[in-house]
Amino acid sequence: MNESSDSQEPLYQQVKRDLVAAISRGEYVQDEPFISQREVCERFGVSTTTAVRALNELVTEGYLVRRRGRGTFVADRPVPAESSRERSIAYIMHGHGPHNSDVIDGIESVCAELGYRMFLSNTKGSPAAQEKALRQALDTQASGVALYSVDAHHDSPALAELRRRRVPLVMVDRYHPESPTDAVLFDNFAIGYRLTEYLIGQGHRRITALWDATECTSVQERLTGHVQSLREHGLPVSPELTALKTYLRLPEDRRREMLAGLLDRREPPTVLLCANGFVLAHAASDLTAMGVEVPGQVELAGMDDAGPFDLLPLTVAAARLPSREMGERAMRLLAERIDHLETASEVEHVVLPIEIVTRESARAYLRVVSAQTAQTA
Repeated sequence: MNESSDSQEPLYQQVKRDLVAAISRGEYVQDEPFISQREVCERFGVSTTTAVRALNELVTEGYLVRRRGRGTFVADRPVPAESSRERSIAYIMHGHGPHNSDVIDGIESVCAELGYRMFLSNTKGSPAAQEKALRQALDTQASGVALYSVDAHHDSPALAELRRRRVPLVMVDRYHPESPTDAVLFDNFAIGYRLTEYLIGQGHRRITALWDATECTSVQERLTGHVQSLREHGLPVSPELTALKTYLRLPEDRRREMLAGLLDRREPPTVLLCANGFVLAHAASDLTAMGVEVPGQVELAGMDDAGPFDLLPLTVAAARLPSREMGERAMRLLAERIDHLETASEVEHVVLPIEIVTRESARAYLRVVSAQTAQTA
C-alpha cells in the first residue's frame, strides 16, 4: 500500500480496514499500547495525514480508546470468538462450462459437510476482477481462499496481503511457480504425453497442437508431455506444429487463416491436438466452414473435456478429467489448513490422475462436414 495506489478506495479506509481485521484476529490486546502513528506510516507506506485520519476514525468508531498520558489502546469491546463466527471460504474462478461447474459442485459438497459457507466469484479471465475478488475475501475475513487463477501470475498486492495475514490459500488447476502455495492439479504432463503416445500408435506422425491460454502451468506441462512423447517415439519436434501460441483467442478470420496455413503445408498435420473442449469446438466449427471433413481430411483430439458440451464423439481421443474430485480435494485441503493454522507444514501439491478415452470406447462418433459437401455427396 502506498500513496500512489490506484484503488478507488481512500487510503485511510484501507488502513482502517486492515487495522480492524488485525484487532479482530487478536493481534492487539487491551493492556498493551496500540500501533503508533509513526508505525502506521512505516507499515503501510502512507503519509502522517493518512495515518492520523485512520487512527482518529478508529477512536470515533469505538475500536480504539486514548488514555491521557498513556497512549492509544484497543477499546474494551467484545470480539467474537472464532468458534462463534460463521466459517466461510471464497472460491475465485474464471470461465464457464461443465469442468467449472463440476469443480464448484465438489467444493460445495465439502462445504456443506464441514459447515462452511462458500462465496463464489467469477473473474472471467480478468486480472483486475481477480484482484477485486481477492480484496473482497480479505474484507469479509474469509477463513480461506480457493483460487482458479487467470492465465499468468500478475503482480498481486491482494495475494501478498493474504500471505501476510496468513489466510490459507489453495490453488485450483494451476499454480504460481514463483509463489509456493498448496494446489490441487491434474496430471497435465500425462495428458500431453499419453494422448500423443496414443495418436502415434494410431499412425499419426504429424500432430499440431492448438492452444487457448499460454501463460499457465497446466498448458506448459501439457506441452512438455507432448514434446517428450514425440522425442521418445523418434518423431521430429517441429517448432511450427508445437509452438505455444493461442488459437482460440484469435479473431475468427485469423483462426481460419492459421488452420488453412497448417493444412496447406506440403505435409499437413493428420490430427489437431486441442488444448481443451472450447478449442476443439471452435476448431470443428472453423474446419466445417472451410469445407474440411472431420474425420476424413483431419482428425481432432482433446487434451481435456472442459468444453461447452460433450465433444468426445468428435474426437479420436480425449483426456477425461476428474473435475468434481478436484473441487472436493481442494476444499478438504483448505479446511485442513484452516483447522491447523498455527501448525507449520510444507506446501502440498495434490496431483489427480486422468483417463484417456478413445473413439473405440464411445457408443458412436460424429462426422462433421460442411453444408456444401453434404449437398454434393
